[in-house]
Amino acid sequence: MEKEKKNGVLHVVMFPWLAMGHLIPFFHLSKLIAQKGHSVSFISTPRNILRLPKIPPHLSSLINLVSLPLPRLDNLPNDAESSTDVPYNKQQLLKRAFDLLELPLTDFLGSSESKPDWVIYDYASHWLPPVAARFDISRAFFSCFSAACLAYIGPPAPLINGQDFRTNSEDFTLVPEWVPFESDMAYRLHEIAKYLQRSSENESVTPDMVRFGFAINESEVVFIRSSDEFEPEWFNLLRELYGKGKPVVPIGFLPPQINEQVDEFDTIWVGINEWLDKQRVNSVIYIAVGTEATLSQEELTELALGLELSGAPFFWVLRNPPESTQSVFEMLPHGFVERVEGRGVVHLGWAPQVRILSHDSVGGFLTHCGWNSMIEGLGFGRVLILFPMVNDQGLNARLGNNKGLGVEIPRIAQDGSFTRDSVAKLVRLAMVEDSGESLRIRAKEMKGLFEDRNRNNQIADEFICFLEENSPPRLTI
Repeated sequence: MEKEKKNGVLHVVMFPWLAMGHLIPFFHLSKLIAQKGHSVSFISTPRNILRLPKIPPHLSSLINLVSLPLPRLDNLPNDAESSTDVPYNKQQLLKRAFDLLELPLTDFLGSSESKPDWVIYDYASHWLPPVAARFDISRAFFSCFSAACLAYIGPPAPLINGQDFRTNSEDFTLVPEWVPFESDMAYRLHEIAKYLQRSSENESVTPDMVRFGFAINESEVVFIRSSDEFEPEWFNLLRELYGKGKPVVPIGFLPPQINEQVDEFDTIWVGINEWLDKQRVNSVIYIAVGTEATLSQEELTELALGLELSGAPFFWVLRNPPESTQSVFEMLPHGFVERVEGRGVVHLGWAPQVRILSHDSVGGFLTHCGWNSMIEGLGFGRVLILFPMVNDQGLNARLGNNKGLGVEIPRIAQDGSFTRDSVAKLVRLAMVEDSGESLRIRAKEMKGLFEDRNRNNQIADEFICFLEENSPPRLTI
C-alpha cells in the first residue's frame, strides 16, 4: 500500500455557523469550489438549508446539501435554527444546540461515500478540527470576519489557555498591545456590554474567544473574506501573530450576485422597485440593522425622528423581534409613518437587500456594520453611515471609519445613546452636502475594489489552487 497525491476531483465539506452572515459566504465559497469541478457537501440544519439561494443548475450535481436536524433544548424555540430566530440573549443557547451536532457530523465524515479531502469550518465549531484530523481530513478555518477583527482577537494560544488579558468590559475597549501601529481598533463600552451580558447568562457554554482560539490553532490554514489590497497592515500582522506554519490566505470579498437573491418578478421586489424608480439617482438612504440585534424603544424613536428631520428620501427595513408580542410598527413615534409618506418607506420583514442596494436611486446605506452588509454596500459604491450594534460590528465600524468608507453616528460610550439631530446631520452630510463629497467619491472608488469581478475571481482561483495543492494524499493499493 502506498500514498499517492490525488490530482483529480476534491471533496470539500462546508460547515458554517448558524447565522445568515455566515451561511451565505460559505454558500458563495461552495459555488466557487464547484465551478472548478470539485464536489461540495454543504452541511447545516433543515431550515437553514431552505434559506439558501438556489443552486445554479450547472452546479447542482456538484453541491450536495446535507441536513442535520438541530437537537432540541429547553428554552430554545422548536423552530429556532439560526441567530435570526432567537433573541440576542439566547444565542449562546443556540451554540449549545449547535455543539450537539458533533456526533452526527462525525458520523457523516466517517461514513461518507466519497472521503472528504477538506473540511472548511467556522469559528463556532471549535470541536471539529480534532474530529477531522481523526479521519485524515485537512482542516481550514474560514473567517467571515475582516482581517482587522481577527487581529484584534489575537494569537490563539492565550485564548485557549485562559491567558487572554481581557477579563472585563473595560479591557475590550483597549487596543491590544500586539498591534504595533497607531490604531483605534477596539470596542466601545456599549458595544461589548451586550455581548458580555449574554455570555455571563450562559456560563456553561464554551466562550466565543475560546472557540476562536481552537478554530484558528487547530487549522492548517486560515481563509479570510477580504483582500491584502484592502487590509495590508492587518494581514501582515495576522501572519506575524499566527507564525510561518499557519498560512493566512485571502479569498476576496465574494461580491453578491444580484440575480441570485430574488426572482425578477417577485411581488415584494416589484413593489419596492416601483417606488425606487420614482426617486432621483443617488438620493435614497437605505437603512437596515441586521437580523441579530434589536433596537430599543429609545433607539427606534431617535432613528425615526432623525430620518424625518434629515429631509432625505429613505427606505427602512425593520423586523419584529423574535419572541416579542409587540409589533415594531407600534413602537414607531406617533404619526411618523403618515408624516413621511411618499418620502420614506418603512418595510416590515425580509427585503432583497442586494437588489435594493444595486438600484441607481440608492446613494447611502445606514448599516449595523455586519461584514456581509458592508461588503454589499461598498460593492455598489454606497456611502456608509455606521451604526454598529453587537458582535464584530464595532470593530468593522472602526475599520470602515479609518479607511474613509463612511461616517459613524456619534454615541455615548457607556450606554450607546444618540440623538435624532446627529442622525439627521450625518444623513445630510453623506447624501447631499458639499462637505460630504469626498465620502461619495471614496465610496465610488471602493466599488472598484469590492466589486471587481476579475480581481475577486483571481483571488478565488488562488484559494482553489491552495486546496488542490495541499489536499491530503490518498492511500491506494
